[in-house]
Amino acid sequence: MKNLGVPELILILVIAILIFGPGRIGKIGAELGKGIRGFKEGVTPEKGKETEDSVEAMEDSQEDKA
Repeated sequence: MKNLGVPELILILVIAILIFGPGRIGKIGAELGKGIRGFKEGVTPEKGKETEDSVEAMEDSQEDKA
């Protein structure tokens, strides 16, 4: 399978502009950005929580060994 290069990306952009129109492309991009940002914010606290749980479990196991 061939990688996407600059000419292919330009062709995809031109087709998208023809289908949706230039005004709608901006709105779609903004909504996509908000969605990605929300996803990252939703994932980050969970990752931190897992780290806290791991630290607590390690501390408990060290106390049990002592």
